Parts: sequence; C-alpha cells; structure tokens
Amino acid sequence: MKQEQGHILIVDDHKTTRLKLKMGLQQQGHTTADAIHGRQALDILRQEAFDLVLLDILMPEMDGYEVLAEMKHDPKLRDIPVIVISAHDEMQSIVKGIELGAEDYLPKNFDPILLKARITACLEKKRLRDQEVQYLRDVAQLTNAAAAVEATTFEPESIADVAQRQDELGQLARVFQRMAREIDAREERLKQQVQELRIEIDQARRTHQVDQITNTEYFQNLRQKAKDIRGTRKDPEDNPST
Repeated sequence: MKQEQGHILIVDDHKTTRLKLKMGLQQQGHTTADAIHGRQALDILRQEAFDLVLLDILMPEMDGYEVLAEMKHDPKLRDIPVIVISAHDEMQSIVKGIELGAEDYLPKNFDPILLKARITACLEKKRLRDQEVQYLRDVAQLTNAAAAVEATTFEPESIADVAQRQDELGQLARVFQRMAREIDAREERLKQQVQELRIEIDQARRTHQVDQITNTEYFQNLRQKAKDIRGTRKDPEDNPST
C-alpha cells in the first residue's frame, strides 16, 4: 500500500528535536516547516496549508495547550490533526493534550518505526476527513442549486466541480445539469412559441379591425361615392371638343 505523504509543521522550542523530527519525516517522503513557539506556529498555519502538526507542549510565549485551543476554535484549522510531543514522564500533559483535541502523542525519544506508524495513521484520518468535508460541501452546492432552479437563477456551471466526481453524487449532479438544460431549452421554445402566437394574434386583430371598418355602412357609402366619382370622370382623349 502506498504511504500517505504530507506537509507537516514541527513546533518545538528545542532545535535538536526539530532537526531530528525533520530528518525522520523527510526520509519518509514528507515535506516540513518548523516553528519555535506556539504563536509563530499559528501564524504559519494561517498562511500555509498543512496536513499534520507535531506540537510540543512546554514552549515559551504560547504553549501547546493554547495552540490546541486556538486551532479548535478556528474553522480553518480545527480539522488539522495534531500529535503532541512529550517526554515519557509527562503522562498528565499527554492526557490533557488529547482532551483538548490532539489525535495522538509522540515521545521525544521516539523510534523511527513508531514515528512512521503514528504519522501514517494521522494522515489517513486527515485524508478521510478531507473527503468527508468535501462531500458535505458538494451536497450543499447541490442544495443551493435546487434553490436556484426554483428562483430561476440556476447556472449549470455552478455545479461543474461536483459533476466531475466519479460517484453517485457526481452522477446526480450531471443528471441535475442535464435536466436544468432541458428545462431551459423547453422554456426557450415556449417563449418563442408565445412570441409567434402574439404576432399572429396582432395580425388577426388588425385584420379584424380593418374588416370592422370596411363593413360599416359609412365606409360602404364612401366606397360607392368614390366609385361614382371615378365613373363620372372623363379622360380628355375620350371627350374631343366640337
């Protein structure tokens, strides 16, 4: 099975620990960044996307507990898994870190095999969580699209990303797009038919109005008078002087 690779933030105020973790992670194919205290870590997390955080508990300026609390209250950070780094004799700190939302813990004197196992497990959880979040977002897009159809403001391209999915949700989006396009085409044909019908009605109305005028006694009298006038007119060539 192919190992999950991720971008991992190492947060520890001890340079030796940071270098040791960095080397171990890079040997496994991961990319890394590092911070020396909690405040710097939060600044980096808000500027760059990470798949996992390795977080020391005891640090200056802002400790690991405060970082965990900040992350869990930030919608953009709360789904990033955290592994707390702690000494073997700091079990109380480990428990508190997990209670605050950490996924797991790693002893500072870690074994490379243990490091790989913990990292792989957390990255797999992150991958599954990302899929779940994306699925919920796509469902919300389809829900919004249904509302847009009712409001006659739907654009098929608004769910183009969802339609690219190769699962039932993607199939539903493609069906939705096709039905919406068919409805648009049907409405366009109906508009054209209504316009043609209006033209026919206008023409029929004008014809009827003309018939009403020409069939009146007044108009018939005028027509007869015009005919009589034409009959009494004589062309000069037909009336030679005597």
